[in-house]
Amino acid sequence: MVKVNPGRRPEVYTVTDAPRPMSEDIGHRQRRYLVSMGIRTGCFVAAVLTAMAGAPLWLVGLLVVGALFLPYISVVFANGGREPTPSARFEEPEGRAQKPISGQRPEIGS
Repeated sequence: MVKVNPGRRPEVYTVTDAPRPMSEDIGHRQRRYLVSMGIRTGCFVAAVLTAMAGAPLWLVGLLVVGALFLPYISVVFANGGREPTPSARFEEPEGRAQKPISGQRPEIGS
């Protein structure tokens, strides 16, 4: 015997609620990491070339700092996990109903 609860609607899932496949997510994070490491390599090469060309010290220092800190930033973003994706809603979500304010609280007698 199947019980039907008339006050409760069945939960409907849409295709847009499904997260991206794990393989697609990993591929996205790998590409982002490789781009960041490419920028880091560019900073390192540019730091060496600008130092040899006699560029201002602040520019060489900025490029060296970029080459030193980009690996840390890249790893943090690559290991950050899956990004939350917004889900499609066709109706207003049913929130928890708030209790009405009941007035003054009774005093505790001593």
